[in-house]
Amino acid sequence: MSYTHGADSEVGRLRSVLVHRPGLELKRITPRRRDWLLFDALPWVGRAQQEHDALAAALRDHGVEVLYITELLQDVMEYQAARDEAISGALGGARLGDDLADQIRGHLGGLDPEALTQALIAGLTPAELRVGRGVVFALLDPHDFVIDPLPNLMFSRDSSVWIGDRAAVTSMAAPARRRESALIGVIYRHHPRFAGTKCLYGPQHEQVEGGDVLLLAPGVMAVGVGGRTTPAGLERLARHVFDAGLAHTVLAVPIREGMAAVHLDTVCTVVDLDTVIMYPGLAFTLTAHTITPRPDEGLRASRAQPFLEAAAQAMGIERLQVIGTGLDPLTAPREQWDDCANALAINRRVAVCHERNVETNARLEAAGIEVIRVPGSELGSGRGGPRCMVCPVGRDPAAEAVAGVAAGQPARPAIAIGRPELAGLSAGRRAPASLVAAAPLTAAAAAAAAAAADTARQPELAPAG
Repeated sequence: MSYTHGADSEVGRLRSVLVHRPGLELKRITPRRRDWLLFDALPWVGRAQQEHDALAAALRDHGVEVLYITELLQDVMEYQAARDEAISGALGGARLGDDLADQIRGHLGGLDPEALTQALIAGLTPAELRVGRGVVFALLDPHDFVIDPLPNLMFSRDSSVWIGDRAAVTSMAAPARRRESALIGVIYRHHPRFAGTKCLYGPQHEQVEGGDVLLLAPGVMAVGVGGRTTPAGLERLARHVFDAGLAHTVLAVPIREGMAAVHLDTVCTVVDLDTVIMYPGLAFTLTAHTITPRPDEGLRASRAQPFLEAAAQAMGIERLQVIGTGLDPLTAPREQWDDCANALAINRRVAVCHERNVETNARLEAAGIEVIRVPGSELGSGRGGPRCMVCPVGRDPAAEAVAGVAAGQPARPAIAIGRPELAGLSAGRRAPASLVAAAPLTAAAAAAAAAAADTARQPELAPAG
């Protein structure tokens, strides 16, 4: 059987996805290791699994094929080349020393595919390495791991992203996450399901993470640049995308230190052909540099301009409509902390959202978006929403969605923020509060909107995905 992989937008009908159901690796987050593993709290693992199962069930109920990373990895561990590659990746670096690395290699090499997959994902303790000996092993703390667990693997959007018919395997910023991308690369290279897949990017390149990549429209990408994706990573990814003919414009969106986000998709996701959901505190302060290819001259980067304006121009539309995630200065920061903007579109105007973001979900429905609510209290302890948990590997082309509009699909109601007045804004200038909703605001609502915008400057809102 042949399969079609790829995506040219965020809103074409979703056909297949890559996910990871959390397991033993999540149980191995301890107070001592929590910060290294990038978790704010110690999740209740059983409940997190139930929540992930609910997400997978919601996707299946809407006709989406759900592929599990664990099962795919077990499949490829039947092949010696894949085993050797995965084991070598787990032993990289100088921490183990030659003797202990050889002992671990021998131990892993003797495991069956299921046990090897668990060791690669859940990690390996000194007690589990029964053959351990030598200086490095003797000096290990009993609470150390000889192979670290990968609890962030459940954020499968970060480790790879499909752009057109090609996969970009990313390069993670945090040392605790770098093996995630390596394992995904093993799957893409060796699993029959992905035979013939061409890769645009790899873990050996500069830092790029999938949560920073938005496919705004066919040929138009936005990439957040900050703590997770570097300018050099953006430049290389843009060059590869242009060389492959998969985009004509890439928007570089600076994510400043202290902004209420880590990845771009924690403040902005796409829910329709011309509509995004966005945190109001950043909607009119976020800027973008338009990057385009120049024959024989490398890449051209424009001066910064308002993100919404630059995106609309690149997409060839009059303006980009925005649904604000909330205006209340008390609840908006809380919902942003809970990744209210991190929605997963499974079709035009159909989005999966965490049920706990009550105000944001109500605003989406008021704007005509069908909201599929899923639980996420324990999954969210790692800071991430439904989009973070799902890597689309197959979507219908956006042209089919456009054809559906032309065929007379019901018109949507007027939507929140996008307004012609944006054209007069200079880069980085805050919009007046009256632009933060479609209808005229009362004085109280305008003050609330301005207060919500001020929260974007607060560093305590930072972690996500």
